[in-house]
Amino acid sequence: VQLVESGGGSVQAGGSLRLSCAASGYTISNHLMCWLRQAPGKEREGVAAIRSDGSTAYAYSVRGRFTISRDNAKNTLYLQMNSLKPEDTAMYYCAAPLHGRWVYRQQVLVPSAYDYWGQGTQVTVSS
Repeated sequence: VQLVESGGGSVQAGGSLRLSCAASGYTISNHLMCWLRQAPGKEREGVAAIRSDGSTAYAYSVRGRFTISRDNAKNTLYLQMNSLKPEDTAMYYCAAPLHGRWVYRQQVLVPSAYDYWGQGTQVTVSS
């Protein structure tokens, strides 16, 4: 399983970025997928998740600004980030659970629920 993130960069507050996560060896449409982030000195946190049925979950801090989606044909996960704030600055990761592992609804944004991780892409938002 390989997850490769891209699309990070530097942007001013109020700007937008779209992150991508290309998967190989893993069919994302069949599984729960998650975007997580980690800022310097802080714990890793879940940002957005999408299940195989298309249902989504978002952290309160990004609700209404971020949108998680996927392109099944490209086997690629996306995170559209709008109205970015300096506090969104972090390394962003996509992650997936082991094949067959069930993740309860209350845990879809919990980092320990995920087993496969990409290398991350840096997002920096300046004020």
